[in-house]
Amino acid sequence: MAIVLGPNQYGKAETRVVRIYRDAAQHQIRDLNVSTVLRGDFAAAHTHGDQANVLPTDTQKNTCFAYASKAGVAEIEAYALSLARHFADDIEPVSQARIEVEEYAWERATVGGAEHPHTFVRSGQDVRTTAVTVAGRGPAQQAWVVSGLRDLVVLKSTGSEFAGFLTDRYTTLPETHDRVLATSLTARWRYADPAEPAAWDAAYAQVRQILLEQFAVVHSLALQQTLYEMGRAVLTARPDVAEIRLSAPNKHHFLADLAPFGLRNPGEVFYAADRPYGLIQAVAQRDDAPEPGPAWDSAAVFG
Repeated sequence: MAIVLGPNQYGKAETRVVRIYRDAAQHQIRDLNVSTVLRGDFAAAHTHGDQANVLPTDTQKNTCFAYASKAGVAEIEAYALSLARHFADDIEPVSQARIEVEEYAWERATVGGAEHPHTFVRSGQDVRTTAVTVAGRGPAQQAWVVSGLRDLVVLKSTGSEFAGFLTDRYTTLPETHDRVLATSLTARWRYADPAEPAAWDAAYAQVRQILLEQFAVVHSLALQQTLYEMGRAVLTARPDVAEIRLSAPNKHHFLADLAPFGLRNPGEVFYAADRPYGLIQAVAQRDDAPEPGPAWDSAAVFG
């Protein structure tokens, strides 16, 4: 029996890059968390401790800062593509580079009823994400772009049911035709062509709005149904999206029992339970979508 080295990769995780644009009276800020992953000819580093092909992770960190300066961070997908292409094109042992970016939103502070030009307040809503993978170099080079969001916390106070489910001798959950539906949504969508869309920010804003609208207007018979309708609506509106993956923990809100106090509770007072929780996940995809290749092969697969 022989022992051999299997798939391997390395990189610099969670480099915090804050890019401030000061070239106008109204400053702009892009606040990023950037992780790099390199794959390629690194076997000798594992089997013999030979670092000749290993670009230090500290160098990868410095490259993130340099590209934030020279290429800018107008849109995180474009920034990630430029980084990934640099590693794939310019670093000889690298056959594949992956860049994962989270963006934290800021909004302008209001002073005297007007937006302040250089003071910001961290926005407490969702985190925008992207994961870009580039393989090869030259004319044969390929790229995959996945955009997304996480921690989009949404709640609807009615318009949701859960009934008619399978039961067995351990089932105690009662059916309900009027419940609170809440989740912290993670959504990631893969573009069919990494050259499109030309306006990444606008595409992100549209997809996010579609997700919110569908969560609101779909009368939910189950969170599964809601997720599918959200994904279907995104694919209908965006022909450039090949598939969308959705993950939604069910943030349960249970009716508080006020009977011991002689009080009625007609669906007004709840307690929010943080665990255990149902975790619902689904993919909506086109039947003719191009193969995903390594688009979904994140650093987490080794975790």
